[in-house]
Amino acid sequence: MLAELRAERQRLEEAILVIERLAVKAAGKRRGRPPKWMAAVKSDNGPETPAKTRRFSATTRKRMAAAQKKRWAARKAQSQAA
Repeated sequence: MLAELRAERQRLEEAILVIERLAVKAAGKRRGRPPKWMAAVKSDNGPETPAKTRRFSATTRKRMAAAQKKRWAARKAQSQAA
């Protein structure tokens, strides 16, 4: 009897999930923050993998810094000339 009740509960939970997912898809693009239940459904879709961060070498960082300093110097020279 308990096994049957647990199986029925599992079927109901799956049916609820399907209906919620359909509601999310039917809603389409909406403005503003989604309702709490909709956000919970989206988070249940699977584990999110963290975004990989790009790592630059020390020489690349120095080259980027030098290029940025050059851009700022050109902008400062242009504003002083005007």
